[in-house]
Amino acid sequence: MKIIIGLGNPGRKYERTRHNAGFMAVDDLARSLSFELSLEKCHALLGKGALGTEKVLLAKPQTYMNDSGRSVAALLKDAYATASDLIVLHDELDLAAGVVRVKIGGGHGGHNGLRSIIEYLGTADFVRVRIGVGRPVPGMDTADYVLSPFFAEERDAAAAATANAAEAVRVIVAQGVTKAMNQFNQK
Repeated sequence: MKIIIGLGNPGRKYERTRHNAGFMAVDDLARSLSFELSLEKCHALLGKGALGTEKVLLAKPQTYMNDSGRSVAALLKDAYATASDLIVLHDELDLAAGVVRVKIGGGHGGHNGLRSIIEYLGTADFVRVRIGVGRPVPGMDTADYVLSPFFAEERDAAAAATANAAEAVRVIVAQGVTKAMNQFNQK
């Protein structure tokens, strides 16, 4: 079973913010697979089903971003899964709005959701689907930037990115992470 986690913050206040790009991508994937994200367990909203022949669990942790690891660790334990079964979708400041990249492992790069997951799991060796949100304009606080909605001129690129991130998950599950990296990490 693959555990697919979209990172974000719960509540209407954060619904369409950059920091919720992972939630948006999981919502896109759930819609395309006709999954209901309605089960509540392990501090997360869940949807279960299959992607091709692989069983998958889609999850949106309902802890705040800084405590995402608590939910992720509980989900892995509950599913008898390991970090190698994990795919995390998250916003990425180091990529322009609309860009999607796939990677395995690495540090948290200052991302508090990733930091929390790494701390709780004791490993950084899991697949990440990075969804570009770009950098704030000079003088704007980074936290304020990621907790704000996409600018009007970024919305189409952001919608395309969340759809591409959902597609990247499909490729990872069906054909492997190397195929997904080759497809989505093109310059």
